[in-house]
Amino acid sequence: MEIGIIGLGLIGGSFGLSLKKNGHSIMGYDHNKEHLQKALELGIIDKASNVSRIIDSCTCIIIAIPVNATKHVVYDVLNKINPEQVVLDVGSTKAKICSFVKDHRNRASYVAAHPMAGTEYTGPEAAIDGLFKGKVNIICDRELASIDALSKAMTLFESVGLSTIYMDSVEHDEHIAYVSHLSHITSFTLSLTVQDIEQNAKNIYNMAGSGFRSTARLAKSNADMWTPILINNKENLLVAAKAYQKHLESFIKALENADSSNIHDLILEANKIQDALDK
Repeated sequence: MEIGIIGLGLIGGSFGLSLKKNGHSIMGYDHNKEHLQKALELGIIDKASNVSRIIDSCTCIIIAIPVNATKHVVYDVLNKINPEQVVLDVGSTKAKICSFVKDHRNRASYVAAHPMAGTEYTGPEAAIDGLFKGKVNIICDRELASIDALSKAMTLFESVGLSTIYMDSVEHDEHIAYVSHLSHITSFTLSLTVQDIEQNAKNIYNMAGSGFRSTARLAKSNADMWTPILINNKENLLVAAKAYQKHLESFIKALENADSSNIHDLILEANKIQDALDK
């Protein structure tokens, strides 16, 4: 297939690298001209283009841009496609986008997807061939997409190593607030706290163990990408953050009272997460 990718950062770029290996021709666009040129130099795309030419030429159009812009771009692209084309968005929030395009005349050509893969890095240089291998992809509101659109989308997803599950878009955003977005808030908060308390940055780097590094890794995530994600899912994230705050307060209270038994019980309760992760 001739595939167009709008947005050539980590996710869009990784799709480009992986899909090219499967024999697809990749046409790409990014509003950042330096990113577009870099994607061409790195072999992420075969041709640098613009959105109009991508719509005119490509069977499948992947939209991989910040979520605050996605719904408008999806809507505009759907305005201009023919029934044989499929439009995918691969952002990490879904409900507002799906609601925005629900009544579009070409809604059946749109597949709302969220590949659960990524790193803390951004830009075309962050793209990884094989990023999606063995990872889970979530398709939301599949009943609103045509069989043909789903079939074309699944061909692409399976070719890069993704296995797919299906979910309601509202349910997706509720769950993702806990398993992804809250993790980022926690990491950002840890980073801010340590930097406030420990003014000597050298000590942080010298003393940081693997636990701190793995927890703080997400604090390096791109602010331009993550600010709109958190705002777009703020209702669900606030519920998650307040639940987190309640459990943090339980630890604080137990520490204030030097309550070893309570701390021990809290840790044992927390250990149960491993059973869910193992499944």
